[in-house]
Amino acid sequence: MKSWFEEILTGTEVEETWQQEAREAALTDKLRATAFGITPENVDEVIQVRSHLLKSVLPAFSEFCQTNLQVQPQEMLQVLWDLWLPLGIKLASHCQQLERPLIQGILGAQGTGKTTMSKVLNLILQQLGYRTLGLSLDDLYKTYSDRLALIQQDPRLIWRGPPGTHDIELGLNLIDQIRQRQSPVIVPRFDKSAYGGAGDRTTPEIITGVDIVLFEGWFVGVQPINADLFDTAPPPIITDEDKTFARDINHRLHDYLPLWARLDSLILLYPTDYRCSLEWRKQAEQQMIAAGKSGMSNAEIEQFVNYFWRSLHPELFIKPLLADPTAVDLVIEIQADHSFGAVYSDRA
Repeated sequence: MKSWFEEILTGTEVEETWQQEAREAALTDKLRATAFGITPENVDEVIQVRSHLLKSVLPAFSEFCQTNLQVQPQEMLQVLWDLWLPLGIKLASHCQQLERPLIQGILGAQGTGKTTMSKVLNLILQQLGYRTLGLSLDDLYKTYSDRLALIQQDPRLIWRGPPGTHDIELGLNLIDQIRQRQSPVIVPRFDKSAYGGAGDRTTPEIITGVDIVLFEGWFVGVQPINADLFDTAPPPIITDEDKTFARDINHRLHDYLPLWARLDSLILLYPTDYRCSLEWRKQAEQQMIAAGKSGMSNAEIEQFVNYFWRSLHPELFIKPLLADPTAVDLVIEIQADHSFGAVYSDRA
């Protein structure tokens, strides 16, 4: 016997039995229902709108799953229905209310699925008639030569990524142009493979008519914290040298506040255990090596990840955002197996 979900996919008229099951499924998770504005009064309309959108986005989504994720679309349909479609509808509604381009921040550690979610939202928003721009914090890196000069000034900045390695004015100018509906705009892009993996700017994109910016990064929207907290910081912030580095990076974070002030909303992709990002990175490197590409050893990965935890430790900078309703608009929990957990909003 078909489920209500399969009934929707067939394109047939959904019977009352299936409709009731769909209602219950939409309302059972109260936190998620509240986050996406679903109530007993509007649930039928929500299901109808989402059903039409599902059918229209399905061809492009199926191709994306097979090409980019190397999975069968059926494996991702429930996530599409429960999370990505309502999130796309929510962003479109927010943009409509603003009556100007929406700047949507997406905060998440490596491996939380920021890029995948941005690409799926782009497909959905296209179907809703909105033109999106995917922008990564990585696209705002300083040039290779500027970063070489930066390392001369501060040898501790051995890897690109922490606060201080980005061209903040470049980001401010771009976002302000988009908010003011200037078109076309020149969007910077970054090639991570340049200079043996050190990375450098590459040919920028010329983009016209942006409605929604999906601005993602591993510390997008993160706020500076009280420097006294580093006195009792968790590992790997252990030595006095570690604590000095963490305090200095925290101070550099103040420079990013004007950029975060341009965000209209912030989504947090939150691993239920921040240490998962280390395992996810190891899995990704192992997959690259298995595919015949170069990759880091486990020891190199641990050194790399620990460096970023020393600069902006998730327990100090990310976890407190969960308790601050003024900081994050939507929280999406990520389980160790990459599946989605609770979805909730303190501002719903």
